[in-house]
Amino acid sequence: MNSWFTVKVKYTKQLENGTLKRVTEPYLLAAMTFTDAEARIYEELGAMIRGEFMVTGITRTDLHDIFQYEDAETWYKCKITYGIDEEDGDKKKTVNQNFLVSANDVKDAYIRMEESLATLMIDYQIQSIIVSPIVEIFPYRDEDVASPAHPVTLSETETPPAKGVVFTNFEDESEEEIIADTDESELEDSFGSEDEE
Repeated sequence: MNSWFTVKVKYTKQLENGTLKRVTEPYLLAAMTFTDAEARIYEELGAMIRGEFMVTGITRTDLHDIFQYEDAETWYKCKITYGIDEEDGDKKKTVNQNFLVSANDVKDAYIRMEESLATLMIDYQIQSIIVSPIVEIFPYRDEDVASPAHPVTLSETETPPAKGVVFTNFEDESEEEIIADTDESELEDSFGSEDEE
């Protein structure tokens, strides 16, 4: 199953005034496993960071969507909640979802979340918007298989959103659904014909 991982990397960074400082920075990337996440962060940062660097931690990160705008580099983590009716009764189940949006400040992040979620057919509330320490995001590449994220493409008749790229998560098919789709006629018993003779 594909997921988002936050990977903390420790290295010596040259500051704007020219001094060197040992820092630990978090990066967000899409990967299939913890091992895949570690291998990919070494691959991605190998050309970007001078000298040695070390991965100090990898954690799975629960994100529903990422809204990236070209005019902002600061990431904000937004938590929304909404209620859905449960199948077996009148109770409503509260669902929490986390999003990342790039914006210039908290107000800008709120406005962009409202724009990005305008197509939702349910009533939701934005519970919190906080600055995220994420330095950079590495979504799945086109050459990778089973991507959990991809930029949304628009048809020629649709108007593009305000300078943004959306990365959407897709849940993998469950094993039961895959088995149900398999036609029994495709399966052969290699031992059955030998035993009958």
